[in-house]
Amino acid sequence: MTDTADPIAPAPATVGPASAEAPSNGAAPATPPLFDAERRATELAILDALRAVVDPEIGMNVVELALIKQILLGQNETEIKMILTTPFCPYAGSMIAQVQEQAESVVEHPVKVTLLAERWDPRDAGLMW
Repeated sequence: MTDTADPIAPAPATVGPASAEAPSNGAAPATPPLFDAERRATELAILDALRAVVDPEIGMNVVELALIKQILLGQNETEIKMILTTPFCPYAGSMIAQVQEQAESVVEHPVKVTLLAERWDPRDAGLMW
C-alpha cells in the first residue's frame, strides 16, 4: 500500500465462498471483523508517538510530513514503512532509530522500519513550496 493517502493499512478481510458458508456444526462462520477497534487504536497510538520524531532540517514531524506510509501490526513484530524527504537525508539513521524507539514504546515488541524508494512530495503533506 504505497499509493494511497491513508498511512494505515486496514486488516485484510476474508472474501470468498469459504467465508460465506457456516460450519456443519451450526456455529457461526469464523470471518475476521471488517473493523478492529483495538487494532485501529494501536495504530493511532503509534502515529501519535511518532509525532515526537522531528526532521531537524524542516522542523516538522514525520507524521505531518507524510513520511509514514504504512503500519503493519503483528502479534510479535510490527513493521513501519516510511520514506525520507530526500534520498541523501543526513539525519536518516537518527530518524529511523527514533521511529523504531517511539513505536516500540507503544507496542512493546520489536518494530522493523523499512525505507521505501518512493519519492517524497511536499503536496502529500499539504505543503506548497
